[in-house]
Amino acid sequence: MTTTFSQRLNRVKPSSTMAVNAKVLELKAAGREIVGFAAGEPDFDTWPEVCEAARASIARGDFRYTAVGGTPELKEAIVAKLARDNALEYSTAEVIASCGGKHCLFNVMQALLDEGDEVVIPGPYWVSYPDMAALAGGVARFVMASEDDGFLLDPARLDAAIGPKTKLVIINSPSNPTGAAYSEAAMDALGKVLAKHDCWVLVDDVYEFIRYDGARPRHLLTLHPGLRDRAIIANSVSKTYAMTGWRIGYAAAPAPLIKALTKLQGQSTSNPTAIAQAAAAAALSGSQDRLAPMVAEFHKRRDYICDRIDAIDGLSVARPEGAFYVFVNAAGVFEKTGVQDGDALAMKLLEGAGVGVVGGNDFGSRDHFRISYATSLESIERGMDRIRDWLASL
Repeated sequence: MTTTFSQRLNRVKPSSTMAVNAKVLELKAAGREIVGFAAGEPDFDTWPEVCEAARASIARGDFRYTAVGGTPELKEAIVAKLARDNALEYSTAEVIASCGGKHCLFNVMQALLDEGDEVVIPGPYWVSYPDMAALAGGVARFVMASEDDGFLLDPARLDAAIGPKTKLVIINSPSNPTGAAYSEAAMDALGKVLAKHDCWVLVDDVYEFIRYDGARPRHLLTLHPGLRDRAIIANSVSKTYAMTGWRIGYAAAPAPLIKALTKLQGQSTSNPTAIAQAAAAAALSGSQDRLAPMVAEFHKRRDYICDRIDAIDGLSVARPEGAFYVFVNAAGVFEKTGVQDGDALAMKLLEGAGVGVVGGNDFGSRDHFRISYATSLESIERGMDRIRDWLASL
């Protein structure tokens, strides 16, 4: 029997970030010393009090299924977080916990999109947005931001991109892969555009606290409360609390959509892990004092890596205001390295310099590659030395 797979699966590509990270791990397992800049994973330990909450959960015997959409404790912690940090009032019927932020985004698209519905995605964009849309039958409509504008989307371009088939618009700030972070005024301008159009808005807040401008701008839905009845907030404990492997994400949305997401989740993963839910509730509801030192360390790393990139002939970077990525413009070294795009350069850097980065093609720009600086300064220094030396040797 010939093995065939669904046409739906043929619509998507493997995650380029996961593919590079897997290749790095493979080379390391073979004995190669690789500096890995691919994974968007904080190198900090999960906070001790969060780990203690997980241990307490085990001691209580929390080994059973929970409600599909999350425990009451976690839902209440999510509601309290939204009130405390975003000045947004939600009920526990308007939130859901899922198996990571990625799972939340996937569920939202499955619940909202029909065949041919368009999803407006500002670019450069996180690699999984268009493929999630495709798996739900949607069509990605990209609206690219200019590097000269710090990768911040012009409201007029967003307005022009929204059409009669638009079902969903995604807003991500700070951004993966560019680190672009919207000021309150800039977010307000986008909100004014969105208020004119009858479509859903998905606000991806996963990097909301990792900002270097010292600003705490009001949330899009605080600035434009009229959007609330057609908006989804997606977030996660992964980046803020260094809990990537715990796999807890959450969403807030109108109760009918949360009910639909719960139905969908009940027929796929069911509930997230009970013990991880207890840990996430502790992270969200406990002291947030450990966050500032982590962001300060990322800030120091950002400054260092941007200075190093700017010192290498042919490379440049728009200095990010958030997240923990730099999106490096490498068009100036393509001829020298014998490549034509960021993906090909990424493979050359892995093979020649022993440095794992992610090419920019699947982020929406063939001129760039992405470096994650969610790793130690020592590793960043070693990796940048290798990139500099390899390019100089050509």
